[in-house]
Amino acid sequence: MAPASHPKLIVDGKLDHAATTAELRSCLDTLLRKGRFELSYEIRVTEPAATPDFENPEILVVFKGRNVDLLLERNAELLKAFEHIALRWLWLDPQFYGRIRFDAGDYRAARIEELKLSAQVAAARVRETHAPFRFNAMSARERRILHLVLKEEAGVRTASEGAGEERQVVVYPV
Repeated sequence: MAPASHPKLIVDGKLDHAATTAELRSCLDTLLRKGRFELSYEIRVTEPAATPDFENPEILVVFKGRNVDLLLERNAELLKAFEHIALRWLWLDPQFYGRIRFDAGDYRAARIEELKLSAQVAAARVRETHAPFRFNAMSARERRILHLVLKEEAGVRTASEGAGEERQVVVYPV
């Protein structure tokens, strides 16, 4: 349970964009100042799409500046860490995590395209060999993208297997 002094970010089951944006600014200003990062950010608020695509954030934080490359090293490890810290700072229930997304240098769009291509190649391989294909472990967000892409592919089905950070998507022939 969040401390009583913590601002209420969920109102009537919806993310309060103004309050969440203010808290994000506080978090990011602290992280960037204490870490001495040469980064700036822009917070964009959008309405959720009626038919969500692969990602459908209500709040998008986009980083720019001299240290953007640092954010994107090692598969955007630092960018993902910033997002993780910010979500913990906000004290949101996990069901709201997908509504806030961090990006830099269009990393997210490029990663989605990479996952889509990987899914299509895996589907073709499974159809050809009739043998299952196992992806490396990845986040729930990325697994969801694979499942959505592969749902449209004929002759294959998917399952997530494993636990925690070791969870993988497996593509099976039908």
